[in-house]
Amino acid sequence: MSCTSTIAQKSEDMQTKAEIIKSESQGGTANAGFVIIKNEQEFHNVIKSKEGTSLVEVGSEPVTKYPAFPVGKKVILYNLGSFRSGDHTIKEIKSISVKDNVLYVEVPMYESGGMEIQMLSNPWFIFTVPSNYQFTSVQLKSSK
Repeated sequence: MSCTSTIAQKSEDMQTKAEIIKSESQGGTANAGFVIIKNEQEFHNVIKSKEGTSLVEVGSEPVTKYPAFPVGKKVILYNLGSFRSGDHTIKEIKSISVKDNVLYVEVPMYESGGMEIQMLSNPWFIFTVPSNYQFTSVQLKSSK
């Protein structure tokens, strides 16, 4: 068995893909909408406010574990609005595109498993898009 070293390459596809950083079923707003997160401090503040007090204690000081803030990409917080049942957490982004200043985010279609317990949820997710994308609104598109 032999090992060879390879150099990581950035493909065009990698530069135009969206990446989910964090996705949760609770903590979002009642209305759907988005915010572009401009810097690491704002990023940490958003996650901290959405998660409430989910802290991990190390020694005597509480420490919050934050995902790394992406460099060279736009970071977007998207609130999906309110739902009465089911898990509407976004786990995958199939594709992204911009047309007429609208960022279209294609996600897998949510399929209900039938009768579900009624529970109010406010899902949200944070994702990245290439920094050169220019848009004034975001629209989720569901597809199979």
